[in-house]
Amino acid sequence: MDTLDGQRITLRALQPSDADALVNAARDGELWNLTVTVVPSPTTVDSYLKKALDGREAGTVLPFVIVLKETGEVIGSTRFWKIDRLNRKLEIGSSWISARWQKTFVNTEAKYLMLRYAFCVLDCVRVQFTTDENNQKSRNAILRLGAQQEGIVRHERIMPDGRKRNSVRFSIIDEEWPLVRENLEKKLTEYSLR
Repeated sequence: MDTLDGQRITLRALQPSDADALVNAARDGELWNLTVTVVPSPTTVDSYLKKALDGREAGTVLPFVIVLKETGEVIGSTRFWKIDRLNRKLEIGSSWISARWQKTFVNTEAKYLMLRYAFCVLDCVRVQFTTDENNQKSRNAILRLGAQQEGIVRHERIMPDGRKRNSVRFSIIDEEWPLVRENLEKKLTEYSLR
């Protein structure tokens, strides 16, 4: 799988050559300074790419860059990870978008494309999302997608600054997908009318 193609964005497979484009996208808002997620900076982009591409090689991660179709500009990144084909589940995460494209159609369209692929192509029965307990913007965005909050996983990971992160877990299951899909398609139609 190389791309997930939408109306206004494309999710293209992450490549080693995307380093400069990722740093330029993250520079909009200096997103690498966020303490609630990991976004590549000029000094960390190589290790960010290595981790994502090693995961792809292992078959547990499918990383993407988010590309605006109109201009070809890379404006963020996202990935499928924790891919468990036996149990037909995965997680959508490591998502970030340039500051000027936040709270626009971009996140809705990216998650719609990924969810549609997960449920309709990979035949998933569960898609989960995990975010920092302190990241209220991300929590709200996940709820707007139609995911259900399941709980808080305490000390789920150690952040780059050494903080023990509590994570909030959300999910969408296969029985919920038709209604979630309908609502996301309605939102995307509303965005296209603006």
